[in-house]
Amino acid sequence: MTHKSLIIIGAGLSGLSAGCYAQMNSYDSRIVEHHSTPGGVAAAWKRGSYLIDGGIHFVMGHKPGTDLDEIYRQLGIVPANRFVDLTSYGRFIHEPSGQDLLFSSNLDQWASALKALSPADAAIVDELIEGGRAFQGLDLSQIGMAKPPELSNAVDSLRDLWGMRRLLKYMTGRFNQPVSSYASAVGDPVLRSCLERLFLPEVPVYFLFMLLALLASGQMGLIEGGSLDFVRALRDRYLSLGGQITYRATVKQILVERGQAVGVRLTDGTEYRADAVVSACDGRSTIYDFLGGRYVDQRIEERYTTWPTFAPLLMISYGAAREFRGEPPFTTILLEQPLAIGHQQADVIMVRLFNYSPRFAPPGRTVVQVELETEWSYWHGLQQEDRARYAAQKTRLAAEVLNRLEAHYPGLSSCVEVTDVATPYTTWRYTLNHEGAWEGWLMTPEAMRTTVKRTLPGLSGFVMAGQWVMPGGGVPPCLYSGRHAVQILCHNDGRPFTVSSD
Repeated sequence: MTHKSLIIIGAGLSGLSAGCYAQMNSYDSRIVEHHSTPGGVAAAWKRGSYLIDGGIHFVMGHKPGTDLDEIYRQLGIVPANRFVDLTSYGRFIHEPSGQDLLFSSNLDQWASALKALSPADAAIVDELIEGGRAFQGLDLSQIGMAKPPELSNAVDSLRDLWGMRRLLKYMTGRFNQPVSSYASAVGDPVLRSCLERLFLPEVPVYFLFMLLALLASGQMGLIEGGSLDFVRALRDRYLSLGGQITYRATVKQILVERGQAVGVRLTDGTEYRADAVVSACDGRSTIYDFLGGRYVDQRIEERYTTWPTFAPLLMISYGAAREFRGEPPFTTILLEQPLAIGHQQADVIMVRLFNYSPRFAPPGRTVVQVELETEWSYWHGLQQEDRARYAAQKTRLAAEVLNRLEAHYPGLSSCVEVTDVATPYTTWRYTLNHEGAWEGWLMTPEAMRTTVKRTLPGLSGFVMAGQWVMPGGGVPPCLYSGRHAVQILCHNDGRPFTVSSD
């Protein structure tokens, strides 16, 4: 089979996935990556003897027999990685009331805990649990991930609908509204806040059903070696297949000749020519900077003008000389007194305890990480205009957050040996994601029901992959989108798409 050349922009999960499938299908591919290491937002870094994981929170579908497990095996993620079953979705602490709820993977326990909290809201609790049970057994390949939209037809759509027929009532009507709207009918303020923060208030209700189903089915897991091992396995698989990665290679322009993408030009003037290009990086930069906004239609314009993105995060990590045995890895805290960050007030923080594996800290020690939503403009402005104040605000917030944690983890302050603060500007500096977004489009009902094509109108030899063509983002969509990109290229080149787990 004749080998064709391919340039892939970005060595994140989607770019590495695209590279693996490209090599499996006899493309000679090269990934050009802005950063000095692979992974994109699935990032991890060392601070002294501590490993700070700023990327993947959990994985889905990691048990044998699922379609996603097969993807993991094709990409070398399994068996290179070991997963730890997530037996608890975590704790929800409502500081104003003093309520503290722990959610295991047992849905009966969820129902009991929530009804005990608010007996008057039992009907809504029953709906939530019923929806979670209904989604058990769902494979991600059944929800439109098997093929990219460019290669799907009416028969595929009918097949998907038939496979989802028992779930349609849980994905339409009142279950297709944002969780915040659904939860407005809840009488108890603690339960209302809890439902809104099971994930994000803007996601459709049926997404919560999916989370509950995956948790109850044992299909949510933690990565024993964190994002570092996950990305390394994917990178090693790509290199073993003959792929190439060029680091510190920032793209300035996608080269187009006679309506065909033919390569890229870097900021240092270097050009890489190829028969096709896959962009697995920031969508806005790709469409409006690298391609000058020449290949858009009304739907693309509306998307990039009106669709909200995930709010950027401030991530504060502490290396603590202490163990947290028996504590859940995730805790959401609704603060009684919000934190002031620039012009915003943060009323919710999410705590991650990396206490499920020895890979993140030396014996007797633990990484404690706090994430909270913030605004891009504040941090970007500080960094550009007053770098001393930028550093001072990082120090202030790290101290204030640590003080807030004392109420829930007494004595923590005296145990901290290392502090690391990553702002939205940090995320942007290493990934160039628009305004430091940690994922792409916010998982709103509109975004979730919209089919986003991987190709652009009027441009051949070009495909997009990643979180900007898979609304909601996350690990499975990124890996699938890389596969989709190569499926499209194979189709256009008249060659069969093949996979290998060797």
